[in-house]
Amino acid sequence: MKSIFLFICSLIVAVGALAGGTRTATLEVSNMDCAVCPITVRKALENAPGVATATVDFKTKRAVVAFDPAKTSPEALAKATADAGFPSSVKQVR
Repeated sequence: MKSIFLFICSLIVAVGALAGGTRTATLEVSNMDCAVCPITVRKALENAPGVATATVDFKTKRAVVAFDPAKTSPEALAKATADAGFPSSVKQVR
């Protein structure tokens, strides 16, 4: 069920990214060990400049972020999660 939810969220983010000049980054996030961790990661990403949407999946330890490349970069998004205590690495950018 969670994988279906993540797929639908990723699809929504991707469609939104195609509609406007946004891009989508998938981050692999470390140190998430409880159900509250994804909320903290999502808030850290949403507070980063240029982020349109962010979804975080605890089970897969991944975040999918739609962002404006004129305002931020995938590396800056990874820094935002690390600053919140959850180091991440960029796995894919579209």
